[in-house]
Amino acid sequence: MKTQTLSILRSMLLLVAVLLFSRCNTEDPEPENEEELITTLEMTFTPVAGGSDVVFSVFDEDGDGPIEPVYTNGTLAADTDYNVSIEVRNDEENEDITAEIIEEDEEHQFFFQKSNGLNIEFAYDDADGNGDPIGLATIFSTGGASDGQLVVILRHEPDKSAAGVTNGDPSNAGGETDIQATFDVVIE
Repeated sequence: MKTQTLSILRSMLLLVAVLLFSRCNTEDPEPENEEELITTLEMTFTPVAGGSDVVFSVFDEDGDGPIEPVYTNGTLAADTDYNVSIEVRNDEENEDITAEIIEEDEEHQFFFQKSNGLNIEFAYDDADGNGDPIGLATIFSTGGASDGQLVVILRHEPDKSAAGVTNGDPSNAGGETDIQATFDVVIE
């Protein structure tokens, strides 16, 4: 009887060991929406009434690392409406992040903040599947001559139902900032 009990006990221990060992070898699944390296953000301002495009861009070789980003700023015409498109890329991997933003449109939104004195307003010109803004396409309207800064923020998983978010106010949006760029803008 004692031998039979020891045999059953050994079998049970062996079974437990096999189960534990097999669980240790399982790979963790890939994290959903792994954070992307964004090196480049370009905003192309196209005058609605015709004329030359004005491109604002930032190139940050290492994303949010120690290497300082390189900005290309521009001059906009006073009292002009512009169709603005945004392109986001990872130039290190030759990857179009804009396509991923479109694919995951309900999980992304651009926000635009201007410094006091910069005479410019914007309105979203695109929407996700729920009718909430994305910001890859916007309309900017300049007023009289001025200068200042325009901050562009891309948020991942913002709360688009929070107060002010659909109107472009990031203060209640939450989520994570994928990229933030500050452009020097001159309107003349």
